[in-house]
Amino acid sequence: MNQNEFINIINPFKDKVFRLAKRLLVSREEAEDATQEVLVKLWNKNESLGELKSVEAMAMTMTKNYCLDQLKSKRASNMTLVHSNYSSNEASLQKKVEDADSWQWVEKIIDDLPEQQKLIIQMRDIEEMEFEAIGKILEMNETAVRVALSRARKTIRETMTQTHNYGIN
Repeated sequence: MNQNEFINIINPFKDKVFRLAKRLLVSREEAEDATQEVLVKLWNKNESLGELKSVEAMAMTMTKNYCLDQLKSKRASNMTLVHSNYSSNEASLQKKVEDADSWQWVEKIIDDLPEQQKLIIQMRDIEEMEFEAIGKILEMNETAVRVALSRARKTIRETMTQTHNYGIN
C-alpha cells in the first residue's frame, strides 16, 4: 500500500480519532500526540489493513487503549487541562454566556462519569457512531452499550436539571 492509498483510508476518520483522544486526555497536545501515534501504528500495519473489516474500528480501539495507557502512566500527572470554549451563533451576549456556562457544566458532568459511560457518550453522541461499532470497540454487548448510554444521559440530564433549578422551590 502506498502513501496515497493509506491517506485515502484514514482521512474519513482521523478527526474522530483526535476527538476521542481529546475527550480522554483533555489536553490538545496530548491528543495530537496520541493521534499521531495511532496513525504511525496503522502505517506500520499498512500491509494488513486491507484484510480488516473496519480500519476505523481498529483505529478507535487503538486510540482508546493508547489513551488509557497514557492516563495510567506517570505522564498523566503532568498533563495540562485545556478546555475549548463553546461559542454560539446567537447575537445576544446573555445567550452566549448562558450557552457557554451550560456547555461547561455538561463537559464537567461528562468528565465525572465513569470511564465506560464517558467513552460511550463520546462515541455515540459526539462521534455519532453506531451501537454495533461501539460494542466492538469496547468489547461490550450492544444492549449493554445502550443501557450505559441511557444511564449516562440520565445522569447528565438530572445533574443539569438540579443545576438550573438550584434555589427554586
